[in-house]
Amino acid sequence: MIAAFNHEPITGHVPHFELVFFLTMEAFGKVHPSHRSFGQWNQMSTKERELQLQDVADCFILTAEKYGHSAIFVHPCVHGFDSVKRLLEIIREKSGDEYFLMMHGDCTRPMPGGDRMTEVSAQMYEEPEVLIEESNRYLDECLNFAQKFRGTGLLDGFALCSDYCFNTAPFYSPEMFDIFVVPQLRAVIKGYREMGFYSIKHTDGNIMPILEQILDCKPDAIHSLDPQGGVDLAEVKRIAGKRAALIGNVNCGLLQTGTEEEVRGDVLRALRDGMPGGGYIFSTSNCVYTGLPLERYEMMHGLWREHGVY
Repeated sequence: MIAAFNHEPITGHVPHFELVFFLTMEAFGKVHPSHRSFGQWNQMSTKERELQLQDVADCFILTAEKYGHSAIFVHPCVHGFDSVKRLLEIIREKSGDEYFLMMHGDCTRPMPGGDRMTEVSAQMYEEPEVLIEESNRYLDECLNFAQKFRGTGLLDGFALCSDYCFNTAPFYSPEMFDIFVVPQLRAVIKGYREMGFYSIKHTDGNIMPILEQILDCKPDAIHSLDPQGGVDLAEVKRIAGKRAALIGNVNCGLLQTGTEEEVRGDVLRALRDGMPGGGYIFSTSNCVYTGLPLERYEMMHGLWREHGVY
């Protein structure tokens, strides 16, 4: 992962990971950590909590081991900072430095849900200072959280998972993106880098109108390069150059509903467009989500094993 971020030569397979692999029940008979109820966490004994954390860590590691992932996105599926820290400690104890470990760490304002879209749109014009102040509070919270892990060796970086775009276009115009997103995005990436952490900027949809603005904020990588949003991997690679590594672009829609021939063609296209010159990490254009046939992901994974080799 780190070699890809730095556009360094890689021997062997192009790095691969998935932001989330939800099919753990089908793959290994384990409920995915994000699907577990932690409502009784406060009633658990110390021993019960430790067993729960051990099992969650095993679930993440099993996924990475079975599918050759280079990274684990550790979901904050337990209560309290000490429990999160303990979960990371267990993963490190069990797997050493084998995997790039990251957590969510985005302070930027995502596009609002449909139930608030009109309200937020009006507020952007009528009370922009309120939204900006709120984003700055989130920025401070993210940097304060990261500071607690600085120098511990438990985390390598953060996935910035605020979505900005529809399939047709960004929610924000480029001008509005400069006002409501860019300052905090630039600041949080800079802050993480100064602490020694890498940053992956995730957003689905059509990022092309704001791609240069995202690149100017200097993330180490951009995910998910959504083909369902019209994002062409080869074109983004041409525009980005070595300013950021690229992650994703295998069409999730085809994985779920396309023919095997279409899936094969799309996977090989992503490898063909992404691998030359390095700076590419192979993954789906979103995640391995609930409802995606496991056999389709395993087909994709098999093609990576066979063809994703430098």
